[in-house]
Amino acid sequence: MEFIANQLRETGLPDESEMARGELCTNPSAARALFAKCPVADVSPLIDVSSIAAQLGVAAVHVKDERKRVGLGSFKSLGAAFAIAKAADKLVSEDTLREYETALKGKVFVCASAGNHGLSMAAGARAFGAGAVVYLANTVPDEFAGRLRDKGATVVRAGANYEASMNAALMAAKENGWELLSDSSWLGYTELPRDVMEGYLIMGAEVADQLTSPPTHIFLQAGVGGLAAACTAAARHYWGETPKIYVVEPEYAPALYDSIVASQVVTTTGPASVMGRLDCKEPSHLALKYLAKEADGFITISEAEALAAVKVLKTHDLAASPSAVAGYAGVHFAGEERQELGLTSESRILLYLSEGPVDE
Repeated sequence: MEFIANQLRETGLPDESEMARGELCTNPSAARALFAKCPVADVSPLIDVSSIAAQLGVAAVHVKDERKRVGLGSFKSLGAAFAIAKAADKLVSEDTLREYETALKGKVFVCASAGNHGLSMAAGARAFGAGAVVYLANTVPDEFAGRLRDKGATVVRAGANYEASMNAALMAAKENGWELLSDSSWLGYTELPRDVMEGYLIMGAEVADQLTSPPTHIFLQAGVGGLAAACTAAARHYWGETPKIYVVEPEYAPALYDSIVASQVVTTTGPASVMGRLDCKEPSHLALKYLAKEADGFITISEAEALAAVKVLKTHDLAASPSAVAGYAGVHFAGEERQELGLTSESRILLYLSEGPVDE
């Protein structure tokens, strides 16, 4: 692993002029109120794993388990589906199930997906009467394409990697008048990604209800940065400056890490990562701007470290994908960096297990 302390903490990026405008929603209240209307709304469990705490030599390890969230198996069920629900809620005059089910009839949402974002969008679109088209890179397993079709989505194969499928989705949205629903933001595109990240605040709000005292350390995996930014925002909302918050990325896709080092948004390059959900070469602008001010440090982990972390967590009955365990890998392999991270025998660590064991 590699670690850097965030030299931009509190001040943020020095120049945001070429980045997406706007700020994240950081108050979970509205998101929780809307989510409560969902017929399948649930609260994911928070697990105290004393066996991992003992291995790490800390006082406690709390794991927010998103592996069965809303039947979709991932935290992302709170994202795209929430953004679509928010759009439907604006159009509904009578708060009835029938009106919600047809609120977005005739509208088509389109996205590129390497995993669960597409499932969330497909489920949300079907719930509110809209169509869904999901662009997948050729490397995405057929099993996942089948799951999308089962949710009512049209699946289109496009390109060798996520970036190529995103470009195809962008073009399709322009040509067909569809609504692009990405979980990343960039210059000129912020509203829907901000809504997606607002949905992720629900996780952090639930944790605040479930814990009797705040964590001292939070380790958050990141792709474009949506989960990391939202969970950081929730932590700061409820606990202020108490937790030290660290963002963990694959060494093959260090978009946030490199952007912090450069003090500006950076597009990275590199081979495909086994952490497929985190294999994002460019950060979400809104997430980066927020994390530059609020995260305490950034970590990259190797492919081998991610795979080793999967094996370790499986022995604790926490089977998950390499992407889901990246936050844990960041603390497990801290080694000499423990002192820099402020870890002691009194530390209370919060982790998010973002999805179950899937074929990356």
